Amino acid sequence: MTQISEAKKGNLTKEITEVASAEGITPSEIQKGIAEGTIVISKNNLHNIKPLGIGKGLRTKINANIGTSKDYNDIEKEIKKLRVAIEAGADAVMDLSTGGDIKGIRSQILKESTVSIGTVPIYQAMVAAGESYGNIAKMTEDDLFHVIEEHAQEGVDFITVHCGVTLKTLQVLKGEGRHLDIVSRGGALLVEWMIYNGKENPLYKDYGRLLEIAKKYDLVLSLGDGLRPGCLADATDRAQIHELITLGELTEIAWAEGVQVMIEGPGHVPINQIETNVRIQKELCKGAPFYVLGPLVTDIAPGYDHITSAIGAAIAGSAGADFLCYVTPSEHLRLPTVEDVREGVIASKIAAHAADIAKGVKGALQKDIEMAKARKRLDWEAQINLSVDPEKARRLRTEGKPSDETVCSMCGEYCAIKVVNEYLKK
Repeated sequence: MTQISEAKKGNLTKEITEVASAEGITPSEIQKGIAEGTIVISKNNLHNIKPLGIGKGLRTKINANIGTSKDYNDIEKEIKKLRVAIEAGADAVMDLSTGGDIKGIRSQILKESTVSIGTVPIYQAMVAAGESYGNIAKMTEDDLFHVIEEHAQEGVDFITVHCGVTLKTLQVLKGEGRHLDIVSRGGALLVEWMIYNGKENPLYKDYGRLLEIAKKYDLVLSLGDGLRPGCLADATDRAQIHELITLGELTEIAWAEGVQVMIEGPGHVPINQIETNVRIQKELCKGAPFYVLGPLVTDIAPGYDHITSAIGAAIAGSAGADFLCYVTPSEHLRLPTVEDVREGVIASKIAAHAADIAKGVKGALQKDIEMAKARKRLDWEAQINLSVDPEKARRLRTEGKPSDETVCSMCGEYCAIKVVNEYLKK
């Protein structure tokens, strides 16, 4: 049984009912979206978490990436990041570990998490190949599929698989003349394997094998954008769109087999191309949920890329993107710290909320109306509690509290709201 197969029969699963309740809409709306492929429910049938709905008509969701590297593989820090991400409002977390005890780290994250967990299995497969064969490109096709099934058996809810990086797409890339050829780690690893072995991408060639694993566990396939643009100048080029066309074809094949799919998107995109990118994806992939990294709207802000990302994410979300992958201040510079993770989630949370208001998601504007009423009452406690980051709001208010506690230290006795309230009463 998968959510798609049941939805196509008109059945309302327990997960459909729970997602409908969380979103404040009817179960039949969720069932219809799943049957059509415009909504996915991220929950491995072996993972005991609340199901996560992603897609058309639902609240825009946020993912936070955590995970070790070869240089930094402290599992306790990664668990702290997991907890902070969830506390700050992340709807899902991806474990991108490439260093230390990768399997052990994933196991602990799955045990600790109360939200949907995603992974990129090729990372583990390539690291293991390097350790076993002395060369990551010597990974066998069976090695890769065994790792994918291992992740599914452990309860991972969604996986990124770069099925659209094909030999034909590589030819398009070679003729494109990009400034940055490939910035996707998974995409780059696959290209190295393909060139070294002179073979087609196994995730594309043996797509049916991948679908069988996904169907068994109701694993959501996040079809990765291995050729996403890594700088503004490469955005919306032929290589990117060629891969997206392939992903659209693979999406329909997955649906026919009862497998849930979402599509990953760029990347680095100029503001004036973001809406176009969303529209192209929705058209080519028949409305499948769109999962975007950012997009970042400029390349020149290392240290502030949580901001460049939030700008692009708000625009992408308002145009129809369904799932936002956060970017932290340390993007392009280092492995994120616990505080970086928190800042990244908050920035994405603001973008997602702004997008939901623009999309008219049910109830999205209500909290803003409540905030406006609290401001009119000069009710500072309510304003703090309604804020996206109450801890920071309370700290700033405390640090700058004026002698007249009914106002703030910015305007003091000249507070516009206070003055107008008093004169309107007269």
